Amino acid sequence: MARQRSLFDIVGPVMIGPSSSHTAGAVRLGALAAAIFGRRATSAHIRLHGSFSSTGTGHGTDLALVAGLLGMAPDDARIPDALTLADAAGLAVEFEHTDLGEVHPNSAEFVVTDGSGASMVVRGSSLGGGDVVVTRVDGFDVEVTGELPVLVVEHVDRPGEIAGVTGKLAESGVNIASMQVSREKRGARALMLIETDIPVSDGCAALIAEQPGVEAVMRVPAI
Repeated sequence: MARQRSLFDIVGPVMIGPSSSHTAGAVRLGALAAAIFGRRATSAHIRLHGSFSSTGTGHGTDLALVAGLLGMAPDDARIPDALTLADAAGLAVEFEHTDLGEVHPNSAEFVVTDGSGASMVVRGSSLGGGDVVVTRVDGFDVEVTGELPVLVVEHVDRPGEIAGVTGKLAESGVNIASMQVSREKRGARALMLIETDIPVSDGCAALIAEQPGVEAVMRVPAI
């Protein structure tokens, strides 16, 4: 059943800035990208698409996206100073105006890198009213809204990997709300995104990380 729209969907969230799509949603999108990356980013190359590209600077979208990467909320009074704060935090930021193809007009793609050189590409869209969705992670098609905690598991595509992860969640009393699995090709790199009713504990995440075939485990809080 489709989610019923509330008054807050129509009026929009409490925020800094002129537009729920270009400001509040952009902050949440940046925060979700940072959470999925799961590491302290030292550089961010942000590709702006559609209306994010054409009017984003005037609406403060660029500042909002960076503010989200820094962990700010949509109503944070520091959003106008996001670029200065990013520099002070050691986060180098650059923007690119581009065409990402057949995607929502309020879309951006983040190429985030940490101090070790590890990087991730996260693409998402601001849907209005502060709602957002991440649609691609490192080439894998996904759908992450940030409404629930998400467990991200990078693994080798082979029999038993999914059962091993879901079994450990069940043993820890974690209920799965939804699950998405993608793979590059048979037997190659694969990605699990599991929305859960409650956050996954440190202990459970550690057990999953020890499973043969699992390459990385990241926990994304509800945003």
